[in-house]
Amino acid sequence: MVKIDTEYITLGQLLKMTNVISSGAEAKIAVKEMKIFVNGQKEDRRGRKLYPGDVINVDKKMFKVEK
Repeated sequence: MVKIDTEYITLGQLLKMTNVISSGAEAKIAVKEMKIFVNGQKEDRRGRKLYPGDVINVDKKMFKVEK
């Protein structure tokens, strides 16, 4: 579970918050090389907006965005 205080966060921010990547600069490479799915759909945009209720699968890890 990833808690946010804002309306949304980007996929790149989520990857950094969950320590999947160590810096924002790695996000561009990570979204191209990793198997990332948002609500069951393949995603390769680091700027994808994630809202409360969205479920993100990164390789074998699962995260859910909550307010």
